[in-house]
Amino acid sequence: MGRLDGKVALISGGARGQGATEARLFVREGAKVVFGDILDEEGKKVEAEIRAAGGEATYVHLDVTNEASWRAAVEMAVRTYGKLNVLVNNAGIYIRKRIEETTEDDLDQILAVNVKGVFLGTKLALPVMRRTGGGSIINISSTAGLVGNPHGSPIYTATKGAVRLFTKATAMQHAQENIRCNSVHPGPIETAMLQEAAGERLETYRRRVPLGRFGTPEDIAYGVLYLASDESAFMTGSELVIDGGSTAQ
Repeated sequence: MGRLDGKVALISGGARGQGATEARLFVREGAKVVFGDILDEEGKKVEAEIRAAGGEATYVHLDVTNEASWRAAVEMAVRTYGKLNVLVNNAGIYIRKRIEETTEDDLDQILAVNVKGVFLGTKLALPVMRRTGGGSIINISSTAGLVGNPHGSPIYTATKGAVRLFTKATAMQHAQENIRCNSVHPGPIETAMLQEAAGERLETYRRRVPLGRFGTPEDIAYGVLYLASDESAFMTGSELVIDGGSTAQ
């Protein structure tokens, strides 16, 4: 018995890193998965790999800043697998600039992916989940959505704080429909985004984690799996912090 037997999930930003790890884990736990990205070549490789191992997964081109693209992805899930139980808003970008270096274009771009993307995914998933009888929406925020960082990106922090509170508003407005919504707050995780965010400060970042290491995509994926499963049936509007103790200091 898998922890997601009988569930259909849609994951954004699924072509590599954390999203691809979540897609693989969900399939291993019995889910049928549609995952989207703008990195089509990488996404198709993940799809082929999952299918070769006997899993049910479908890759779809998904630009999270575009409502029509989201609509097509949700419709693909319903058309292919009959319903939608789980949405993971995983897609995100990082722009490493201080406030005075940040351009309007930088701000528009990061807001479009990190905030508008989460909003659109939620908006398009809600009616389908309602018809299904409920569901679980999991928004990937960050420890940057909880605390400031003297060396971090202020606009990234702003977007992840927005995701945290949008999650709570979604949870409150749709609890009566059995649609749950929670946010996940990873600390520093071994992905391409961490290299981009940390730059030459990588070792300093590592030393600041009480557990003494960076997290892995699997560390986060297992938290997301819990929120996607019925094990977390009494959890909504909450933050799941997976950060090696970083924000406990």
